[in-house]
Amino acid sequence: MRLSFGEKLFYAVNFTLLLLAGMSCLIPLMNIVSMSFSDYSAIASGFVGVWPVGFNLDSYKSLIEGTPIVQCLKNSVVITGFGVLFSMIFTIFAAFPLSKVTFYWRKGFTLAIVFTMLFGIPTIPAFLVNRSLGIIDTYWALWLPGLISAYNLLVLKSFFEQMPEELNEAAQIDGCSEWRLLWQIVLPLSMPVLATLMLFYGVGYWNVFQSVLININDSDKYNLAVLVQNMIANQSLLQSLNSLQPQEFEELLTPQSIRSAGVVVMLVPLLLVYPFLQKYFVKGVMIGAIKG
Repeated sequence: MRLSFGEKLFYAVNFTLLLLAGMSCLIPLMNIVSMSFSDYSAIASGFVGVWPVGFNLDSYKSLIEGTPIVQCLKNSVVITGFGVLFSMIFTIFAAFPLSKVTFYWRKGFTLAIVFTMLFGIPTIPAFLVNRSLGIIDTYWALWLPGLISAYNLLVLKSFFEQMPEELNEAAQIDGCSEWRLLWQIVLPLSMPVLATLMLFYGVGYWNVFQSVLININDSDKYNLAVLVQNMIANQSLLQSLNSLQPQEFEELLTPQSIRSAGVVVMLVPLLLVYPFLQKYFVKGVMIGAIKG
């Protein structure tokens, strides 16, 4: 089909705008990566742009030797792994019965869940509740308050509602229980939306910052987000890294190099996981948003 001049102009403008939007997101990331690998003199002189100037790994070496980044990385993996597991289990348990038309209080519970989306969780009441539960200074203080996302719950509920009712009826005729229907029929058919929700929950838990500072007192339990923020805000950390083994470096570390290295270490796990879930991402969101 031949495109008219107006259609060609429309696609050209759209392509240009999307290209500019993509570059505006990509260029800052490339600049951070470049500064983490560039020579210190080039960083201090402001010559580093999109591509590295020179090459060295001293920033990463100092980051590993002079900061608890390995322990923080392990903590982030624990927080994210168990957080995603718990959130997905309870989101599935909540969405499946709400998708059933035979559930008597279905509309009432759905409206109550939607109502919670109008308000955030206040910091002080959340802290007082966590303290009364005795979970301060434990990761349960990070998992329980955000155990279920109302948005993710509604997306999964809408997906379950789109499944043919004949599928449930056929399973019931064959003597399939609700538990077996969920685990052996519904969930295997829901992999696109489940992968999407896992990505949503994973990014949220990986980047959790304020809740860690408020509820975690032991610095050994801090995650990568807190460590990177401390590197950005705390100049004394940079001084301690420079005085760690100064004889090994020709020049002192610059603030930009060590901060960029920390940001790169924090971003790499997400960048590695995202390509495996990308094929499910658009499909899962669109399927869950078509109805309901």
